[in-house]
This record gives sequence, structure tokens and C-alpha cells, in this order.
Amino acid sequence: MKSETPSKLGYRMPAEWEPHAATWLAWPYNLNTWEGHLDGAEQAFVEMIEALTPYEKTNLLVPDQTVRKRAETKLKQTKFDPDNLEVHVIESGDVWFRDYGPVFLTKDTGKKREIAYTKWRYNAYGNKYDDLLIGNDVPDKMPLSKFKRFDTDLVLEGGSIDVNGNGTLLTTESCLLSPDRNPQLTKGQIEQSLKDYLGVTNVLWLHAGIEGDDTTGHIDDLTRFVGPSTVVTVEEKDPADPNYAPLMENARRLGHRKNEHGDLLSVIPLPMPKPSHVDGRRMAASYANFYIANGIVLVPVYEQPSDDEALSILRNCFPDRKVIGIDCRKLIWGYGSIHCATQQQPI
Repeated sequence: MKSETPSKLGYRMPAEWEPHAATWLAWPYNLNTWEGHLDGAEQAFVEMIEALTPYEKTNLLVPDQTVRKRAETKLKQTKFDPDNLEVHVIESGDVWFRDYGPVFLTKDTGKKREIAYTKWRYNAYGNKYDDLLIGNDVPDKMPLSKFKRFDTDLVLEGGSIDVNGNGTLLTTESCLLSPDRNPQLTKGQIEQSLKDYLGVTNVLWLHAGIEGDDTTGHIDDLTRFVGPSTVVTVEEKDPADPNYAPLMENARRLGHRKNEHGDLLSVIPLPMPKPSHVDGRRMAASYANFYIANGIVLVPVYEQPSDDEALSILRNCFPDRKVIGIDCRKLIWGYGSIHCATQQQPI
């Protein structure tokens, strides 16, 4: 019933920079995904866990005890906080937790903050990957029984949305209006579902994503909130690059987009790394795929000169947090990066 939607009950999706109770991850293991790049993907996870655990609890999914032992062996090579790492044996398909995991909500009641979550439908990016469809079952197996749950039939990946916590949401037409997600719904109906289940009031639509992104344009490779009315957005300066036109269109739209109060957004450009190809395939490398955690920001880097520029820009955006670069040259082989692999659980 409409009266029982999260929005009607006073829930909202908080901004990523609001305090976390935990971060959720799923260890890489699917050989269909990694095709010889598994060691590099695991190393990125080692660095992420080493960076996260001093600041917040980290929940790690593994599919079985064999992968658990492999993860623990890898982690012994680094200095992470074992007291802040909890391992859960839950089969996930692979690492892209943000896309199949729950989206957490909060509700301030005056006495305390209530936590709930939404369970969306996950169809592996338009039924592209049969071996990833099991990710749809992950929220059912997680230890979340103490939280109120809201179910919706809308197909939605968490990487396709970004919020400022005050009512404004960013997404792309290329992803949410893709015919392999919710072909039976109009743009208006999809927008209303976002408002009903995430507590937002203002949905801002950008155009399309970058080359090499198999999600048909997740927003977390493009444009991210770094404050209530400020975004960073990736830009391509080479007119000959296939990303130039779609990113220019996104920038054009951002120049007119307003927050929930009707104020124009402040837009900060982020560079794009130079094109990177592995085995003939262009990697969907982007600095926008960063993750904001308690006290830190994890940023994908690619051993390129533009790494320093991107890190400097994000340090200016988050002066109260430590901004840490994580080598993601192997992780992006799986079509994603740090933000795709993480999901925040708010306090």
C-alpha cells in the first residue's frame, strides 16, 4: 500500500558522508568475472579493508570456507584491524555489492534514529550475466532482521543512484530507462518509485555513461554529491574520445540542475584518466567511483599523472577526511571499482 512506503513513514536515504555503522563488501571469487585478474582484484580488496577497518566495522561476504581461507590468508599480509572485520558466508555471485545489496534508510524520531532498508530487484544489468543473478538473494541472507524491510519490484542497482541526503537524487536516463530494466514503466513511474522508496523529492536526470561500462551508465562513474548542493563530475577534454560527447551533455545538464530548495548546483570537474585497454577491451576507469567512509575517502587510481589531480580535488572537497588512493587497475577488469564494491550501513 502506498501509505506504507518508506517516504510516507518518514524514512530517507542518507548521504554517504553521514556517519556509518559499517561498510559491506563481498570478496572477489568468480573466475568468470576475473579471467586471470583475480589476484589484482583481491589486492585491491586487501588495501580497501586495511584502510576501512581502523575507521569503521567492515562486513565481508564470502561464498564458502575455501574463499574465506583465501581471503584471510591475503589479509594476513597487511595491517588491518581484525576487531572491525566480520566475515559472513553468503554466496553473492561476485563483488558488486552496491548493486545487489540492500539500500539502507534512516528515520529520525526525536528520541533515536531508526534504520530500515529497501530490497530492490536485481537482474544482473539486464540479464547480461546468469552467474551474477544469485546476487538478488543476498539481502534475504544477511543478518538484518532487526531492521524494517521494504520490498519493491523495481529493478534497480545501487550504483545507478546518488543522493545528497536532503531530498535530491542523481541518476541517468541511459540506465534507469534502459529497456532491459523496467520496460513496463514510464519515466514518471520510475521517478515516483524513487521518491516513494528512498524518501527523495527531487530527481535529477543526466544523460549517459562512459565507454566500457556494462551497466549502461551508472551515476557513480559520472557525477557524485560531495556536499548538499555540490557535485563533482568527470569531464573528457579530448573531442576525439568516445566519452567526450556524453560527458559534455551531462555537464550541460548539470549547469541547469537545482537542489531540493531550487538552488543551482555547484559543479566541480574531475579529470578522466587516459584510455586504458586490457586484452583489447576499454576499461571503465573513473575517479568518480570513490567511497566516502567514516574519516576517510577511498579513491580509485590507475598509475596515471591524472591520479594526483583527482586526489587533490577530492582532498579539497573533503578536508576533514583522509583521502586514500587505491590501485584499481585490476579491479576495473570486472567492470567496476571501489564504490561499486561497497555499501554503507548508516548509524
